[in-house]
Amino acid sequence: MPSTTDPRTKDDLSQAGESASSADTAHGGARDHVPAGWVQRDTENGARHLDATPDDGGVDHTPVRLIDPDGTRHEVPELDRWLDDVDDAAMLGLYTDMVAARRIDTEATALQRQGQLGLWPPMLGQEAAQIGSSRALREDDFVFSSYREQGVAYVRGIAPTDLLRVWRGAAPSGWDPYEYRMAPMQVIIGAQTLHAVGYAVGLLLETATAGSGAHGGIGVSRPDSDGPDAPERTSATISYFGDGATSQGDVHEAMTFASTWSAPTVFFCQNNQWAISEPVDLQSKVPLVERARGYGMPGVRVDGNDVLAVLAVTREALHRARAGLGPTFIEAVTYRMGPHTTADDPTRYRDRSDLEEWSGRDPIARLAAHLRDRGVLDDDAEAAAQQTADEVAATMRAGVYAVADPDWSTVFDHVYAEPHAVLDAERDAYGRYLAGFADNDTQEAAR
Repeated sequence: MPSTTDPRTKDDLSQAGESASSADTAHGGARDHVPAGWVQRDTENGARHLDATPDDGGVDHTPVRLIDPDGTRHEVPELDRWLDDVDDAAMLGLYTDMVAARRIDTEATALQRQGQLGLWPPMLGQEAAQIGSSRALREDDFVFSSYREQGVAYVRGIAPTDLLRVWRGAAPSGWDPYEYRMAPMQVIIGAQTLHAVGYAVGLLLETATAGSGAHGGIGVSRPDSDGPDAPERTSATISYFGDGATSQGDVHEAMTFASTWSAPTVFFCQNNQWAISEPVDLQSKVPLVERARGYGMPGVRVDGNDVLAVLAVTREALHRARAGLGPTFIEAVTYRMGPHTTADDPTRYRDRSDLEEWSGRDPIARLAAHLRDRGVLDDDAEAAAQQTADEVAATMRAGVYAVADPDWSTVFDHVYAEPHAVLDAERDAYGRYLAGFADNDTQEAAR
């Protein structure tokens, strides 16, 4: 993991690269840069790119889109240039990933209802946002997620059973974060954005320490272009969070720090319209993408149910980050079709008409319609994707049943680095408490 304890100041770091001339060049230059592809441009289908600064007539906040809900595909050069390698086979792979992610979600929900999990946060309706963005990542990028990114975890290669260990209460984290380049899920709302930015700044420090190595230093000259051919200097981080998290101070601090340091990170906000029971219009008076302007970073609003558009904008944002152009804020407009968690009853606070409207924008049905129009998806291909998803779900269910309950004493492990008298006393007291139940059971059996 890159060090984040480097004692040098930003001014010191600005001298690490041979081309550095000032601290502003080193860590703040991207603040004044307007990258190509992010300025507002009209397209034939009415989609527009958003710059960090609106024109005098205001900004059209229509989410950018490539595929309509009925499957119609539009050409948008600013997005399509990031999809040159996405052929029919790749799109079929995206479809299969989304089907599998939904199947994992429905199976986990069933497992919770059957008493196998303590809780589960469904992601129904958000498959395109998660699969499209995670497929844009390189293997060496690092993910910092909330508790709802099971689709992202699936793409990163994490076994669904390992994901469910946490929700079963059998492990604090079910996977090695360094093996999969994905940190344990974060339950504290918005805290993962701080972790993502801290790691990203660590990447800058690591690059600066390398001096004039392959990537150069933190103060290297800015690239002449931010297009696909611009050289990439580091890996990147991405943080996933919801619309409700944007009201948390941690997110504000993370975005401020990321912008001033031009950290190689992407803020990926899944605006699913609800922060538990609070609608998004009570979270923000303006579209969330407008927040980016205040932090001096580019922002883009994308149709979060269009997997191709999400893939394109996330690829561009990650490329900007790796090329030394700083952070980007992405607002993926989607909808949480299920409850906040399995402990929630959304019928108490939202209208059924909203569900009916958003059902017509289903991300899987949208891509399926497009692929059928292209002759890529037929009944056999659809059945094959479903079979893959069913096999993943069956393996997950069997794995959950096989997960052993941890010994009760492990809850006291790793609380302190060194032995602690108070913790030892608490462990002993809890052991006596549990032993009391065993004594009662013995007495009952003897009667």
